[in-house]
Amino acid sequence: MPDRALADDPLKLVGFGDSLMAGYQLQGEEGFPAQLQAALQQRGHDVEIIDAGVSGDTTSGGLARLDWSIPEGVDGVILELGANDALRGLPPETSRENLEAMITRLKQRGIAVMLAGMLAPPNLGTEYEAAFNAIYPELASKHDVLLYPFFLDGVTGDPALQLPDGMHPNANGISKMVENILPVAEQFLAEIKAP
Repeated sequence: MPDRALADDPLKLVGFGDSLMAGYQLQGEEGFPAQLQAALQQRGHDVEIIDAGVSGDTTSGGLARLDWSIPEGVDGVILELGANDALRGLPPETSRENLEAMITRLKQRGIAVMLAGMLAPPNLGTEYEAAFNAIYPELASKHDVLLYPFFLDGVTGDPALQLPDGMHPNANGISKMVENILPVAEQFLAEIKAP
């Protein structure tokens, strides 16, 4: 873990993901990193969250840009990738390998990882669904990283919380996601601060 001796500095996190992290069609302050930062600050945490979301990104794309997207001095990364892999029906084993490589690389740099899980759309069949959905809990367990099981929990299937495309959250949807993930995010901060 990075040296926390300079406790005056805010904890630096990076939200590393795809359009769900980047706040597709939303204003900057409506996106997930900004709303989560505000919610954590309201609860007394000195934290800064950098948005490193890229719309359309896959786990392969994330792996390719990982090193230059995560600057030195970062304490933790919320890793949210895989939705576009599933939408494109990419092999789950490839997604798993890419996510595992990212977790390994970040941990080697002394950066804590929180994994934000994704679920495959049901139209890809039960076999694909089972293989894909198992990736996140298995990697979290294997690498001893915190897992938030489903990033879109509480938003999927609720038109009031989604953009007209029925896939991306609107600003209220992001607020719901932040509300749901807050306890795990606070646990993540506590783990980073622990000596």
